[in-house]
Amino acid sequence: MKRILVPTDFSEQAEYALKVAAQLAKKFDSEIYLLHMLELPLELVDPVAGSSSHNLPESIFFMKLAHQRFKKLMSKPYLDGIKLYETVQFHQAFEGIMEVSEDKKCDIIVMGSHGASGFKEMFIGSNTEKVVRTSKIPVLVIKKEHPEFKIENFVFATDGDSSNKHTLKMAKDFADKMNAKLHLLFINTPNNFLTSEDVKKRMENFVDGQNVGDYNIHIYNDVSVEKGILGFATTIDAGLIGISTHGRKGIAHFFNGSISEDLVNHAKIPVVTFRI
Repeated sequence: MKRILVPTDFSEQAEYALKVAAQLAKKFDSEIYLLHMLELPLELVDPVAGSSSHNLPESIFFMKLAHQRFKKLMSKPYLDGIKLYETVQFHQAFEGIMEVSEDKKCDIIVMGSHGASGFKEMFIGSNTEKVVRTSKIPVLVIKKEHPEFKIENFVFATDGDSSNKHTLKMAKDFADKMNAKLHLLFINTPNNFLTSEDVKKRMENFVDGQNVGDYNIHIYNDVSVEKGILGFATTIDAGLIGISTHGRKGIAHFFNGSISEDLVNHAKIPVVTFRI
């Protein structure tokens, strides 16, 4: 975790994410790439597309304003001693975030969220959904301020599909970095019910050969996967929920179904996603 990307719109929620990223950076001696996307109308950034080049001064104004906000933000005490790089781009947010994450070879994206007001209401709108869904690197979604980002119990929800064992390794590595206890969670629902014995065999096969170390396996029954994950996380006072994503197919779908964005909307704790 040497390079952390933090997209920001300078909102309160975005700063919550930056504060968590700062704690991770100090713990792992990481660099932070702080990114602000200026989603301006095309005519302001492309003279060819616009009627004339007189729009250029307005573009420069927005760029200078962003740099002023960066200067104020980067002077915050919690960022002292951290290698911090500011980037302002005229770009569509989603494409820009993906481009910068790959160009800078970042290891994780840390993003803010408005929480229950809606997944699509995260600080860069529906772009955040796209980032979570398609990012090749883990995405950590932060909803509130964490004076001390300390995770004791990390719930990794999985359907135990043996073809996705690599996500277990990513979850275990993340748990180890956080010094957290790993809880592997299987949600049984009425529509996709398996016996306890079948689930046990499925999960044991999922873990087999992965050198997971210390972990617990849990089976939790509920009417939906989303409610089951949230319900179980509450019972053990989890500090973090982990799920896998299927890329363009959306947030990971247990048993060929789909976990709705409600999981991220309604979870009061951070959520981290891993690409399948």
